[in-house]
Amino acid sequence: MLGRSRRIALSPFVPSPAGMVVSYLILGFWAFIVLFPLYWLVVTSVKLPIHVNDGPVYLPFVDFQPSGHAWRYIFVDLRNDTLRPYMNTVVVGLTSTVLTLALGTAASYALTRFQYRPRLGTIGLFIGCVALAIVAITLGAPWQVTVVSCIAVFLLLAQTIGRRFRRSLSNNDIAFWMISQRILPPVAVVLPIYILYQRLGLLDTRIALITTYVATNLPIVVWLMRDYFQTIPVELEECAAIDGASRYRIFWSIVLPLSTPGLVATFLFVLVFAWNEYLLALFLTSARAQTLPLTVAAQNATRGPQWWYMSVLILIMILPVIAMAIALERYIARGLLVGAIKG
Repeated sequence: MLGRSRRIALSPFVPSPAGMVVSYLILGFWAFIVLFPLYWLVVTSVKLPIHVNDGPVYLPFVDFQPSGHAWRYIFVDLRNDTLRPYMNTVVVGLTSTVLTLALGTAASYALTRFQYRPRLGTIGLFIGCVALAIVAITLGAPWQVTVVSCIAVFLLLAQTIGRRFRRSLSNNDIAFWMISQRILPPVAVVLPIYILYQRLGLLDTRIALITTYVATNLPIVVWLMRDYFQTIPVELEECAAIDGASRYRIFWSIVLPLSTPGLVATFLFVLVFAWNEYLLALFLTSARAQTLPLTVAAQNATRGPQWWYMSVLILIMILPVIAMAIALERYIARGLLVGAIKG
């Protein structure tokens, strides 16, 4: 019994009383660092401008008298100008996240379980057809006719010339190419995207933001879910296949339920990216499809930054995401741990 107690005391996973005190002090200090910005937002949202501009005051009812003037201004005076960006943020964020997760999950499962060998020559033909379509549309050709014609030309060339090329890519090459698209800075592609939507008449619409966010966040979903699917034993799917289950039945009834923690963690990651995105929304929207990050930035006007209004807008912007993260905490922890153990 004494030997067992000594082994427990010497275990690195069971700290001594002094070690526990130091651990709690460090955790308390870190919690203060993390939570203080949130406290400062709440306090600033109930300050008068004079209390913000005259220097920092910290405690309501002690250092200053709280006021609800910023909340009344945002929810009463600017009700329509607040509600419209808020609904745009909710619709664009949730829709783009669900679409990204659906497409990315299917793509990552295919990259994990199937072997693809796309030929470099066929890829070159596709890029050439896209370049030809862009040139034709730039010269004034109708984009509908041009797109259909280029697709037909590409299929014809792929079935004739494309078969002669031998070199091909692997699944790892495809996955790396996809994640490299996310490394590309958005500012490098925002002007071509702007011109494309301008030609299609989609500027300042929710559809433009949704399709753009799906394209930019899809590599993250593919990369994260690909790692997660690799942790699921293939033997489970083989046993189901022997029992007569189809590939789609295996995916829906076995793979997806086992991937719930990874799906939830990835969903929240992508939702946060879409919820807080600023640069693409700045270029692609003006009034109708404007999202909340632009409304927050608009409070820095000619009169200087209106910190009290910004604090109210930021609070109502982050509260839904925080509540969702707290509700799904147990799935997030499991999803992140699987990736950490694999890494």
